[in-house]
Amino acid sequence: MGVSGSGKSTVGAALAARLGWRFLDGDAFHPASNVAAMAAGVALSDADRWPWLDGIARALAAGGPAVLACSALKAAYRARLPSVRWFYLRVPRDVLEARLASRSGHFFSPSLLGSQLDTLEAPAEAVDGTLPVARLVDALVRRSTDGSSPDFR
Repeated sequence: MGVSGSGKSTVGAALAARLGWRFLDGDAFHPASNVAAMAAGVALSDADRWPWLDGIARALAAGGPAVLACSALKAAYRARLPSVRWFYLRVPRDVLEARLASRSGHFFSPSLLGSQLDTLEAPAEAVDGTLPVARLVDALVRRSTDGSSPDFR
């Protein structure tokens, strides 16, 4: 989990491939109205997010282990998906801005980054989202199996 540009989809897809699990990208569950709003630089409200999170919950319940890439900026959003083990990808703002500026073909307006950072209720546990993807995947697998953390399920 994390703000736009933190690497959720890239890291999540790599982690799912490593584990042989399904990969679910939270962006794919947004209704067209949410996508249009974000593309226009309009921040989503909680009311916009609840149906989106419910759709993700249904997909997770469809069976089998999965890796989910999802912003889940507030603790209340994460609580809506209680079966998920969250890993927060912490990335400095300047790196996020550079990543968003170089990204093409995504609906998220970079102008919304400030709003996401303002909304973010960062969990205490974080991983360095600036690490290379392979190192991040190794760290996430290690954190899930080192005995001090629950597994991904």
